[in-house]
Amino acid sequence: MVRAGKRNYTLQRDAFEAWFQSPLGRALLADQREQIDALLGDQAGAHQLLVSVSHRLPLATSTDFSMRMMTTPRWSSHLPDGVVVCEADELPFPNESVDLVIMHHTHDFSERPHQVVREAARVLRSSGSLVIIGFNPFSSWGLRKLVSRRQHPPWSGRFVTLRRLEDWLSLLEFEVEETTSRFFRPPIRGQHALDRLNSLEKFGRRLHLPAGAYYCIRAEKRVLARTANRIRWRKPKPVALPVAGALGSSSAARHASDVALPDSRK
Repeated sequence: MVRAGKRNYTLQRDAFEAWFQSPLGRALLADQREQIDALLGDQAGAHQLLVSVSHRLPLATSTDFSMRMMTTPRWSSHLPDGVVVCEADELPFPNESVDLVIMHHTHDFSERPHQVVREAARVLRSSGSLVIIGFNPFSSWGLRKLVSRRQHPPWSGRFVTLRRLEDWLSLLEFEVEETTSRFFRPPIRGQHALDRLNSLEKFGRRLHLPAGAYYCIRAEKRVLARTANRIRWRKPKPVALPVAGALGSSSAARHASDVALPDSRK
């Protein structure tokens, strides 16, 4: 049960998926796909994982990976191959088993956003890449969230700051390689109005302004891979043997020989 005043992000995710069917949502998703394709065009490996709020929002479909997987928080009939039903903060994958992880607004719509990032770091192998897409609070979209009375998606998302995400990644031993801010058009609904603001989009990209609707972070995991424990060999200690003839054939010589030489039958 959700306590009064506490946001139900499970319900919010469903509404967020539906919002992507609006003109504004379609324009945003198209821009994000373009950014991901440009960012990961040269990526290749064995396993790629997209942690998403819905399996109906695919990204990075043109990368050269042997296996491309995707998570979705809710089961539905006729799920395509490669889709795993799970929560973003509890991924059912082994440690260090994935080469590339893409997080698509999953920390924006999660009860535990820090744990979502931690889980992505856990399943990612050493030197693997993590890409995070999230809403930028320092933008016209962030301002729209502040003044919005009706807290429905996407304005009901967390809008975690880029600085906070970079701090989380640093604690998880990641090195941020690239950050990009995209989609400079204001959050207006009409398709014709969005089309007329293409010049504003080009202006923001050309000047690399940090005020786009969303940010895209690319980071590399710097944790050293685990190695098997090496066997520590001990140098044999020398055993002093009596010099031949020094003790003759006395009982002392025989006793020293018994002590110095180990029994081969043992």
